[in-house]
Amino acid sequence: MKPGCAAGSPGNEWIFFSTDERNIRYRETMSSGGLQRSVILSTFILLRAVTGYSGDGRAIWSNKPNFSPVNESQLFLYDTFPENFSWGVGTGAFQVEGNWKTDGKGPSIWDHFTHTHLKNVNSMNSSSDSYIFLEKDLLALDFIGVSFYHFSISWPRLFPDGIVAAANAKGLQYYNTLLDALVLRNIEPIVTLYHWDLPLALQEKYGGWKNEIIIDIFNDYATYCFQTFGDRVKYWITIHNPYLVAWHGYGTGMHAPGEKGNLAAVYTVGHNLIKAHSKVWHNYNTNFRPHQKGWLSITLGSHWIEPNRPENMMDTLKCQQSMVSVLGWFANPIHGDGDYPELMKKQLLSILPLFSEAEKNEVKGTADFFAFSFGPNNFKPQNTVAKMGQNVSLNLREVLNWIKLEYGNPRVLITENGWFTDSRVETEDTTAIYMMKNFLNQVLQAIRFDNMRVFGYTAWSLLDGFEWRDGYTIRRGLFYVDFKSKQKERKPKSSAHYYKQIIQENGFTLKDSTPDMKGQFPCDFSWGVTESVLKPELVASSPQFTDPHLYVWNVTGNRLLHRVEGVKLKTRPRQCTDFVSIKRQLEMLARMKVTHYRFALDWPSILPTGNLSTVNRQALRYYRCVVSEGLKLNISPMITLYYPTHTHVGLPAPLLQTGGWLNPALATAFQDYAGLCFQELGDLVKLWITINEPNRLSDIYNHTSNDTYRAAHNLLIAHALAWHLYDRQYRPAQRGAVSLALHADWAEPANPFVDLHWQAAERFLQFEIAWFAEPLFRSGDYPVAMREYIAFKNRQGLSRSTLPQFTEEERRLVQGTADFYALNHFTTRFVMHVQRAGSHYNADRDVQFLQDITCLSSPGRVAVLPWGERKVLSWIRRNYGDLDVYITANGIDDSSPENDELRKYYLEKYIQEAMKAYLVDKVNIKGYYAFKLTEEKSKPRFGFFTSDFKAKSSIQLYNKLISNSGFPSEDSPRCSQTQRNTECTVCLFLVQKKPLIFFGCCFFSTLVLLLSITVFHTRKRRKLWKAKNLQHIPLKKGHKNVLS
Repeated sequence: MKPGCAAGSPGNEWIFFSTDERNIRYRETMSSGGLQRSVILSTFILLRAVTGYSGDGRAIWSNKPNFSPVNESQLFLYDTFPENFSWGVGTGAFQVEGNWKTDGKGPSIWDHFTHTHLKNVNSMNSSSDSYIFLEKDLLALDFIGVSFYHFSISWPRLFPDGIVAAANAKGLQYYNTLLDALVLRNIEPIVTLYHWDLPLALQEKYGGWKNEIIIDIFNDYATYCFQTFGDRVKYWITIHNPYLVAWHGYGTGMHAPGEKGNLAAVYTVGHNLIKAHSKVWHNYNTNFRPHQKGWLSITLGSHWIEPNRPENMMDTLKCQQSMVSVLGWFANPIHGDGDYPELMKKQLLSILPLFSEAEKNEVKGTADFFAFSFGPNNFKPQNTVAKMGQNVSLNLREVLNWIKLEYGNPRVLITENGWFTDSRVETEDTTAIYMMKNFLNQVLQAIRFDNMRVFGYTAWSLLDGFEWRDGYTIRRGLFYVDFKSKQKERKPKSSAHYYKQIIQENGFTLKDSTPDMKGQFPCDFSWGVTESVLKPELVASSPQFTDPHLYVWNVTGNRLLHRVEGVKLKTRPRQCTDFVSIKRQLEMLARMKVTHYRFALDWPSILPTGNLSTVNRQALRYYRCVVSEGLKLNISPMITLYYPTHTHVGLPAPLLQTGGWLNPALATAFQDYAGLCFQELGDLVKLWITINEPNRLSDIYNHTSNDTYRAAHNLLIAHALAWHLYDRQYRPAQRGAVSLALHADWAEPANPFVDLHWQAAERFLQFEIAWFAEPLFRSGDYPVAMREYIAFKNRQGLSRSTLPQFTEEERRLVQGTADFYALNHFTTRFVMHVQRAGSHYNADRDVQFLQDITCLSSPGRVAVLPWGERKVLSWIRRNYGDLDVYITANGIDDSSPENDELRKYYLEKYIQEAMKAYLVDKVNIKGYYAFKLTEEKSKPRFGFFTSDFKAKSSIQLYNKLISNSGFPSEDSPRCSQTQRNTECTVCLFLVQKKPLIFFGCCFFSTLVLLLSITVFHTRKRRKLWKAKNLQHIPLKKGHKNVLS
């Protein structure tokens, strides 16, 4: 089984009940002080009624730290379980033994209930027949390699009328044979005494568990089992999930004996079940434990619940109430203080039986470990789950922590866990694999991060069998059984293979990705950022230097500017920095510290009519400004000529009206458009992308598959024509490179134990990537695998699709028309084979995608699987040779407006995998472009900057990766990138603040001039003043007054 994120299965609504905390984002707290005070007061009053013995369970909802989407304790954990961890499987006697009337077995309440209430179930003889095929069960156990087998003894098979007398010899022989075989195989038996199959005679004679007399009868039955089997059994379970026995057996009527409506009977049954368990525990503890040295408990089952508003104390209180009313009902007397939770006693005062002080002491502590069941029976039917208006969840880790907080971190054995599939599913139970993966990893997290003392896990169940009220409409077994066959062969399902692997590895080992490494990309590596289509500004946004008119401001009136007629001022030509959008882009790019900027031109803006008859020179000037101003900052462009999306085809309206890409003439129109761009911008641009993701244009041309394939064919021809035009006419002088960018997500089989899933994964790559890569980089024709599979579907009558045929001229035209491989990679897809009918591209692939709830994912459900990037890069090199490769788009949506931790994690991990592909796999990666510069309003937030141009914290991480050229070790040489970026920042300041600098210089010069004039005049005055004063000085005789 491939580790990492793999898929869950569609069509199973239960998969998505689990609350995936990694997808929860920042929650708003209550702002109303008065409401808060009211809630806190109400909660304080009610809190004491809710708390049981320890009452700390509510902290599981209220004590959660500020959430980080990449918190290591919440991510999927690759680790092993403790060395002595016990692995097992379980079954229930009534579910798998069959032969309900064979060899002296007496009828049970479930035999009767099945015939009276479940009319669609024919007979218990259609079960797995473990009673007569015991050896096949043992072989199944051997296959998986478990350390224990948890099964139950059928009370009416040993004692047909329920009363302990002479045991039924055939039944006794069966269980002795089973136990002896387990001991021989070194498989520990864990035996449940009562798994719901009460002898019918006890129900009819005494009213079943409503009558206290059953307590002593059950104790007698338990005593016989201890005496007979205790030499080989060290772990005993008295009763399996007493909550369901009481609630559904005597409340809703959905389980045998099918009584309903009497709440007093429900709690009486629960009371008697607790006392019966207690009596048996004391019996074992006193009479058998001293020499048998075993342990005994009771399996308690529960659901789990999450508050609608985690910050709201009343919602948290309701969750606590829900758990107390189900799990606490039985756990509090046995594992707590010997009594029912206070909440139950207050709410059910008139119908809840009371324990005397002696009974409390008798019940308290009657479990040697906490045996816990967490499966679908506690969640079905949904309208019977105690939700209290909150959200049901499949978070096993959380409920284990609740048990820890409530009952003092007991030793826990998970005695039942697993999910179900539809009855039509045979051995390919993909759902069960990933539900098991989810549950098991939650257990591992609870052990490693939360210090839970879980010592064993029981996968449920070993075999397909009778599933209580669901009969045979669902399956829960690790082994498939055809109930209609005579031999009832046990066929291992995918989940059996998966569980076997988990047991062998004792947990989850990381195979797909190697540990992080130190290393660097070369100093000439292209570090870029990608933007989608740039819409050109056709008029400069700063007209103050280009408008020749003089205006007067009506300050006291309407405060408008009024033109002064007849007055003209001198102006200067428009400059690139007059465009406000260009200024913003340059500011953002400078903060990114990238070396390259990839953006797309808007074809309709440049050629509104779709041909060269009307050329929008202002649009071309705008794009030239973007490029030239970027080059001043040492930021080189990579320009995409055509950037269609699934919502906007991106064609000039006249071309769209003539059929778009279904019209072969559009290829020539695209060649003309490309030539114009090469001519006008090519002296500044060295990297060109003709078309972005043509392999995703099937989202638009999807009326039929033939439309999709014809549009793709014309796109390939258009690209080839543009490439040849550049190669022939512009490359000699411009020395650039041209390619197209393909969407290239990796594909993994959703179920690695099924060959069809492996084939589906490779087929996805052929239909998604090789569809365009094969004609360009290899043969000049579509992939053979693609042609053959479409032909196969045609022969099957499932499709009428046909791939276009390349003429020999077209083959020569297309082949080799790419100077580098450009790929947009975002995630890894998990695929399974699902045969589809219909003449559509998606149907032709026979592929279905699956989502894994255990995987770190974005709000847009993009799975974070960095190792997939390395795999697709290696696949490209393996299939198309040692090409120059540019990762032209790689990124993820992150809903955080500032501290985008998910994006930081994504960037670091994906760049790390790209570096491994470069250094280890020798993929010639020339550049990496993060996606994308700015986010768009009301769309997934992929940007480093918000839609109002506010920077996010991921920019700093990307800056660091760029300045370090990757992940250098301490002694690694550094590129001169930092110095260059510093110079660029200074350049940007000079360019962007030109008006301010000019004003500052003028102001400074004027100030200096004024100071100079002031100093000059001051000195002149001082001289004149001195001269005046000299005239009044008396002279000696004979001297003349010179001044006069």
